[in-house]
Amino acid sequence: MKFISARLDGLVIVEPECQIDSRGFFARTYSSKEFIAMGIHGDLTETSVSYNDTRGTLRGMHYQHSPYEEAKLVRVTKGAVFDVAVDIRPESPTYLQWFGVELSAQNRLAIYISKGFAHGFITLEDCTEVLYQITDTFNPKQCAGFAWNDPKIGIAWPIVPIKMSESDYSNANLII
Repeated sequence: MKFISARLDGLVIVEPECQIDSRGFFARTYSSKEFIAMGIHGDLTETSVSYNDTRGTLRGMHYQHSPYEEAKLVRVTKGAVFDVAVDIRPESPTYLQWFGVELSAQNRLAIYISKGFAHGFITLEDCTEVLYQITDTFNPKQCAGFAWNDPKIGIAWPIVPIKMSESDYSNANLII
């Protein structure tokens, strides 16, 4: 695996190194030993999947309150998304800055998002599936979110959302 530093401390792009042969390819997408060697929390305890049938589906911006914060390794297994992380660590020099990257089944990239970041994405293709490996147990009572279009953050989404959950729609008025 290749680990590529992102613009914000606490975010790392993970690129698998594919071993290609006549059958296709094989690539390791996670190794706790390699993650730990890179200084990245290596204990991923839950795995979740998000299926999104429509291009323009927005999920975000989500996080969990301390002490239930989650770090995530996010990849796309089918389709494509524009994936966004926002630094919500008040003591950070990059507080309220965002970073976005296209993740797709074709480019096979993943992003590791440390604790202290909000996360969201918008689908760029129909029938997109996103796989999350998460460091902590999901705690619905500690979930929080804010507006995907918060003007203080200014995320440059590549397309306009056409579909989102009721809770994400309700968050549209929550400014961080």
